Amino acid sequence: MRPTVGIIVGMSNEIEADYGTQWLFPPSLEELVPGSHPARMVREFVDQQDLAGLGFKMRKAQEGRPSYSAKLLLKVWLYGYVSGTRSCRGLERACQDQMGMLWLTGMNSPDHTTLWRFWRDNRKAIRKLFKQLLQVALRLELIGLVLHAVDGTKIQSAASSDKGLHRARLKQRLSRLDEAIEEIFKQTEQAQSAEGAEYRLPEGLQEQLQLKEKIQQQLRLLEEKQREHFNPADEEARVMKCRDQNRFAYNAQAVADEASGLIVAADVVTDESDNYQLVPMLDQVKENLGTVAEQTVADAGYEAVTQLAAAEAKNYSVMVNLSEPNGLYDASRFTYDAEADECICPQGVRLGFESFRQRDKVNPYAVRVYRCEKYLDCPVRWQCSASKTGRTIQIHPNHDALVRQRAKRQDESLRSALKKRGGIIEKVFGWSKQGMGFRRWTVRGLEKVKTQWLLVCMAINLRLMHKHWVSGKLRFAS
Repeated sequence: MRPTVGIIVGMSNEIEADYGTQWLFPPSLEELVPGSHPARMVREFVDQQDLAGLGFKMRKAQEGRPSYSAKLLLKVWLYGYVSGTRSCRGLERACQDQMGMLWLTGMNSPDHTTLWRFWRDNRKAIRKLFKQLLQVALRLELIGLVLHAVDGTKIQSAASSDKGLHRARLKQRLSRLDEAIEEIFKQTEQAQSAEGAEYRLPEGLQEQLQLKEKIQQQLRLLEEKQREHFNPADEEARVMKCRDQNRFAYNAQAVADEASGLIVAADVVTDESDNYQLVPMLDQVKENLGTVAEQTVADAGYEAVTQLAAAEAKNYSVMVNLSEPNGLYDASRFTYDAEADECICPQGVRLGFESFRQRDKVNPYAVRVYRCEKYLDCPVRWQCSASKTGRTIQIHPNHDALVRQRAKRQDESLRSALKKRGGIIEKVFGWSKQGMGFRRWTVRGLEKVKTQWLLVCMAINLRLMHKHWVSGKLRFAS
């Protein structure tokens, strides 16, 4: 029987640490880490993986000090993200003083450089590992495949916003600077005329001219990159709305399963909106799980008609929360007669075809434009449109897909599924940002933030699967 050691109970019944007592037999780490500890689950999961088959780089030192194994380093990264430690230096410290990490590494302490090299060399393999974890959950029927929800969140770049270049601001600064320089020249000329002799240029003028040259260089850089906003410290980041401010950021996408809460697809894009992410995310779900859910719901940010048509073509059943009609004469209340090549307004007036118009610079397409010719005599002319030349309606090439999507809103079961969207996917972002404190990337560049988002999503999945592992329902070992 092991005696109680290291505790002093004073006269006031308060427990104090007894630093003078020594262990006769030091305790084993195995005793200090409970059987339900998440570190044990991480170890079991990693030990069952064929890391070489997944593409992890296997190091074998021929000379000198042996290399740390890929399995050991992967365990450090996964458990670090599960426990909220994401930086290389933070993981290095954890390997020295966190009980779970000490047990997981067998009291080995890889340094931050070794950890970073492993992360750098195995980004593609980490995506395969994410899929591998989902395959385990699928085999154990933890994933429902009935209802999924997709959404995106903006996460701020690791680069300082102060380093960002903005065309409008630079032009404004250049204009003010030109005015200041012009004023200095005028004052110099006036002083020279008054004194009747050569007047030396002020010392501050040289600084102003140097600043002007710097701003002009920055404007040339924006022109070269064809960007309105650019951050040299993180060139692939884009300006996006993060909370109430515009910041350099990336758009993190995720698809979550209703039954388990597990993230079944994850990606990061540089698009400021979610418009063209619906089908790519569903493609990834199919790649990870072999199929998509019976129904996938999304908010209004995913209502790009081309994506709705592409989803139909691939037999993906989606329900998007389309924008509500804005008044009695919203475009959605006009009926398109394809056979007659006309649009019919709520008053029954037919709008004839006028022309084609190009839309969308990123993914260009041509819409058919229909114009009302009887607007002068229309009793609701100004309620319908503020245009002095009559109301126009634009018909997308995939208009039929939009009509079918609107028709889905008449189905009570689908409307009910759509109402569940926030409860399925929004909590994923709540866990990552509030629960895990992940509000900003710690790496720079699109490929690197993709890997970091996969690790965050894998950590969330491991946390969710932990309760099944503790209950015995989930076992990674065969």
